[in-house]
Amino acid sequence: MAGAIMRTPLTLSSRRYWSAIPLRLVVGYGFIAHGVAKLMNGPEHFATSLHALGVPWPHVMAWITIASELGGGAAVLLGAYLPVVSVPLAAILLVAAITVHLPYGFTSIKLRSVTAAGPQFGPPGYETNLLYLAALATLVLGGPGPWAVDAIRRDRATRVQH
Repeated sequence: MAGAIMRTPLTLSSRRYWSAIPLRLVVGYGFIAHGVAKLMNGPEHFATSLHALGVPWPHVMAWITIASELGGGAAVLLGAYLPVVSVPLAAILLVAAITVHLPYGFTSIKLRSVTAAGPQFGPPGYETNLLYLAALATLVLGGPGPWAVDAIRRDRATRVQH
C-alpha cells in the first residue's frame, strides 16, 4: 500500500522490556509515599512504634527507614542501582511483614463492617509486603527497562568501549 504507515507490532520481548516502567513507577512511588508519611507524621512517632516493637535503636532505625524509603523509592522510580537499593528496601519489607503484619494473616484488606460512616477495615496482613518483594525481585532479575538510569549508564559504557 502506497502511503500506508507501517506499524511494527510489539513483540513479546519488547513488551517485557517496557513492562518494567509501570512496575518501577508504582513501586518507587509507593516507597516514597510511605517515607513521606513517616516524615510528615513525625519521625518521633515512628520511632515510638519501633520501640514498642522492640526494635533496637528506634530513633536511628526510624531515620534509616525513612531515608531508605525516600532514597530507595526515588532510585526505583528512576531505575537506578536497583540491585543495591533493593536490599535495604527488602529488609524493611521483611521486618514489617514479620513484626507487624504476620499476626493478621495474609490478606491486606479485611472488611469488618459497613457503617453509616462507611466501610470499617481491620489491620492489614502481609500480602502487600510480598507483592512489593516480588516487584523488587522482578526489577532486579528482569532489569529496569527503558528510560532508566541504569540502562542509560549501561548504554554509555557500551558506546565508550566500542
